[in-house]
Amino acid sequence: MNLTLNEFAGAVLRLAVWLVLLTLLFVPLERWFGARHAPRPRPERRRELRHDLVYYVISSLVPVVVLSVPTALLAVAAAHVVPAALHTAVAGLPVAARIALAFLVGEIGFYWGHRLSHEIPWLWRFHALHHGTAHMHFLANTRTHPVDMVITRLFGLVPLYLLGLAGPSVAGSAAPALLLIVGQLWGFFIHANVRWRLGPLEWIVTTPAFHHWHHTRQGHINRNYASTLPVLDRLFGSHYLPRHWPDAYGTDTPLADTVLGQLLDPLAPPRKS
Repeated sequence: MNLTLNEFAGAVLRLAVWLVLLTLLFVPLERWFGARHAPRPRPERRRELRHDLVYYVISSLVPVVVLSVPTALLAVAAAHVVPAALHTAVAGLPVAARIALAFLVGEIGFYWGHRLSHEIPWLWRFHALHHGTAHMHFLANTRTHPVDMVITRLFGLVPLYLLGLAGPSVAGSAAPALLLIVGQLWGFFIHANVRWRLGPLEWIVTTPAFHHWHHTRQGHINRNYASTLPVLDRLFGSHYLPRHWPDAYGTDTPLADTVLGQLLDPLAPPRKS
């Protein structure tokens, strides 16, 4: 029990340290290089900040706990279902090639998990929360329902285990852990209120300009699903990146005013129209 409490305390401490570092990095950048939002009532700003902090904790702790069991079962199942020759062939690749392949396969999985969360109505009920913010900022990255997080991440992780790019060992768990960490850190950047255009780099990696159009109210919410590789949107016909920036963000899907309501509403039966 002491070990468990110590691990929990260590996780909370790491979250606090990361929050301080992210705040020190992004708040000045958003102040200097971001769009000036229309002033909002102070109670509304305080409520949004409280919600952001709650979702920051939830999105950091819940997936680790919830995903541990299904990924362990997935690793065991993959070892029995997938031909051993495939895993042997993948294991024989150079380390750099395995890392690159794991990144590409995981990103394709994340892309389709994200896209289906828009196209399948019952998944959208959970994902709509992520589009609820009317002002883009770095902490909007963590405004996500736990069910949405778990489903999307499993889309990226399942192919890694099936192809032998991840496994039950410590070494085998490195690829999915690294993929999730890199994706989470890059997610803070592409959600940030930082109006930079990166020229040719926008063909290679996602940027705030790219992802902000995904959060717009202007008819492009079903575009730009990729988390880091915009070429996936070009390949699957969902890319959109004009030279100008969106004027309004958010979703028309009704959301509860409280965090508890936002977490519970998608679990209830759909209301009849």
